[in-house]
Amino acid sequence: MPRYIMVIDTRSCIGCHSCTVCCRTHNELEPYMIFNPVTTVGPIGTYPDLNMSHIALLCMHCENPSCVSGCPTGASQQRDDGIVFVDENKCVSCKVCVMACPYGARVCNHERGIVQKCDFCSDRVEDGKVPRCVQSCHQKARFFGDMNDPKSEVSKLIGVEHTVQLQSELGNDPRVYYIF
Repeated sequence: MPRYIMVIDTRSCIGCHSCTVCCRTHNELEPYMIFNPVTTVGPIGTYPDLNMSHIALLCMHCENPSCVSGCPTGASQQRDDGIVFVDENKCVSCKVCVMACPYGARVCNHERGIVQKCDFCSDRVEDGKVPRCVQSCHQKARFFGDMNDPKSEVSKLIGVEHTVQLQSELGNDPRVYYIF
């Protein structure tokens, strides 16, 4: 069984937000909704030695997702391949999952009365394609694949590069890895 992860190389990201725009378009999100915001850190340093990073903050598709265990209706679920999603037919917009997610990755769709989030473009993954944010990244800063496949690019990256999982001390074991 595959176990999908994403690796984001912040050294290559230029903060163009094409991933954010492509995600919003693919998911037909309301104007106030963003599943994949990119935040800028910096500039840091003293001229001429300045440094700036761009960090995408999407759902971490945690191995131990607190949003799933906290959902009282069972709307928040995790597939066998690790993708965390919201069953919109079960969601009552109680927002417990919003509060349980330490990454702020869930968004309330006020028009539909549900909570939504990144699902790694599971419709595309099922068709053997990568998520739209990965496809749209012209800097090749995003990688997606099966961490259980030792030949996959993501497995090689987390084996060779120094990768970081955000807030790993919380025990959620996020499946989005960053290279800084």
